[in-house]
Amino acid sequence: MFMNWRKWCDDFVLAGKGILLATKEKRFWFGFVPTFLFFGLLMNLLAGGTSKFSLMFALGFPQAFRILGQSFLAIFGVGQPFLDWLPIFLISLLQAILIGFIVLLWNKKRKQNAGDVGSAGIVAGLVALGAGCPTCGTTLLTPLLGAIFSTGGLAVAGTISTIVTILAIIIAIFSLKRLGVETYVTIINEKYLARKKSQASVKSKKKPQKAKEPNEKSV
Repeated sequence: MFMNWRKWCDDFVLAGKGILLATKEKRFWFGFVPTFLFFGLLMNLLAGGTSKFSLMFALGFPQAFRILGQSFLAIFGVGQPFLDWLPIFLISLLQAILIGFIVLLWNKKRKQNAGDVGSAGIVAGLVALGAGCPTCGTTLLTPLLGAIFSTGGLAVAGTISTIVTILAIIIAIFSLKRLGVETYVTIINEKYLARKKSQASVKSKKKPQKAKEPNEKSV
């Protein structure tokens, strides 16, 4: 039992290192930034049920743009109570990291298996996608529950929404551990192979050429 807990702690440490290594890769940010903004905006729009969408359609473009702007700023806590902002920010952040991992792993596995596109690279990408996608559904379920129960049963809806929020965070953390470790291993392996290839190239350049035979002396 002790060894299992120790392994879990080690995995989380490796996942943390995987996050640090991933932040140095452009592909990670290509997945992270759009996901963070999209999920944050969508969850803030749905946080109060469908009322914001109804107002946007009823008031027209100028006011709709204003509501979108307020929901966008709410991602960063502007005009939001701390306890309302924190769960949305945390879930959006975790989901963005997961999607960033998926984009990064897909790209790296595809490059590593460029000569065998139909097998290991695609399979590895699908495994990564499968680890992150269940979190998407659980994440979006939280604000959608608020939208469904917006006209009644608020106490029940609030309790269910809290439970789903906690569940979404737990799923995201477990998925983060899995994909974080895989990202760490993939990046370290890539660096090792690149270093090994570079060393082999240097050795081949330094390899002494065979001495030419001396010309025969003229009689």
